[in-house]
Amino acid sequence: MTESGRFATRRRMLAKTGALGVGIAFSGALSELFAGTAAAEGLGHTGYGPLVPDPKGVLDLPEGFHYRILSREGDELRSGEGKVPSNHDGMSAFGGRGGRVHLVRNHENRVSGRVPVPTVEGLTYDPAGKGGCTALTLDSRGRVRSERVAIAGTAVNCAGGPTPWDTWLTCEETEDRAGTNGYTKDHGFIFEVDPVDPHRTGAVPLTAMGRFAHEAIAVDPRRGVVYETEDAFEKPFGLFYRFLPNRPLGGRGSLRAGGRLQAMRVPGVPDLSSIQEVGAEFDHIEWVDVPDPQAAQTPIRFQDFGRGGITHAQKLEGCYWGGRSVYFVSSFARRSDGSAADHYGQVWRYDPERRRLTLVIVFGPDTDVQLPGESPDNICLAAGGGLMVCEDGNGAQHVFGVTRRGEVYAMARNRQNIGTEQEPEWGEFAGVTFSPDGDTMYVNCYTPGTTFAVTGPWRR
Repeated sequence: MTESGRFATRRRMLAKTGALGVGIAFSGALSELFAGTAAAEGLGHTGYGPLVPDPKGVLDLPEGFHYRILSREGDELRSGEGKVPSNHDGMSAFGGRGGRVHLVRNHENRVSGRVPVPTVEGLTYDPAGKGGCTALTLDSRGRVRSERVAIAGTAVNCAGGPTPWDTWLTCEETEDRAGTNGYTKDHGFIFEVDPVDPHRTGAVPLTAMGRFAHEAIAVDPRRGVVYETEDAFEKPFGLFYRFLPNRPLGGRGSLRAGGRLQAMRVPGVPDLSSIQEVGAEFDHIEWVDVPDPQAAQTPIRFQDFGRGGITHAQKLEGCYWGGRSVYFVSSFARRSDGSAADHYGQVWRYDPERRRLTLVIVFGPDTDVQLPGESPDNICLAAGGGLMVCEDGNGAQHVFGVTRRGEVYAMARNRQNIGTEQEPEWGEFAGVTFSPDGDTMYVNCYTPGTTFAVTGPWRR
């Protein structure tokens, strides 16, 4: 660990941004987070002003910003394959010919999912699975031209991540085996999805990448290493993994050639929640081969990693590549659940060249105000500069922006009440991503499943 206090701690309250009552504060040196990224040049603004109540009661945005609803659960898919599935989650945007944008969207359906992903021949892994992905194609004016099934028969498709060759890796957040909950095949895998023609990739599990409760991935664009998070909120908590492909950067289908799955060990740190000092650094990070990636007998996080054990963290979620490093999120940690310490969210940076792990952001409870619940969840870098964070907690749900100076502002607020008038409840946000030109933010509301396109003065 570096000397104490090397990075200053900054705290900003959302009251100044029009998000009164939300109660969130960041601590950390955000310059560390954005160093070496394309977004760094545009950072520095303090947000886009207070949120303006939407007269339609759907989505509050700052003045000058507008939303369009691209898709709603229960509507008919334009392909005629069935209805738009429920539980919209992780998502990514890919550029296409003639200014087109291809969106691939996860549906985190369990066996109780309201609207399942329709089964399609050649795209269905397990007919008993209700999860999967759908793909939307937008024209150069942002209009939806097609919407279809991209993969079906999977389970609890939470997040994932894009590859350098413009495909989407969708992650199953479950460890259910065949015979459990009616499934006919084992689940807990990653699948590759082609956003333009899903039949090119089909429904083939990438078994060498491990069978566990996957959350998200990020690919090192120079080395081809795939980093993976495991979302586990009960002890033993999840692990942070890397997959070393036999055919790194080999393009579509290359991950089927297999590789080695390893888990991160931070010497002397069995639980990442115990680290609370922003700027704390750990060198000489170790990577240990996973004894049984298929978890044939024992879930990976329970397996014996030998002398020194392995490093765990509660609720590992968002993961993305920025600059020369991979960033990943621990959404919360609670002593009452068995964590070493409490927090409402951490963002970690791992630099593979230096083999260095750095804590760059901490959310409460040791902040000016506290956020009940779980935050952050999905995160992404905005093309105009800054970080966008999807909140997943109690009360009103927001997309927050974070500047390089550590200032936090509200970007969007969900107004769709899925509770009652007496006990209102709002669905979380997920899948925030930007169009390749940076002019449009796409984001999902989990419930009711809704995909938004948000435009406005992003580069102001």
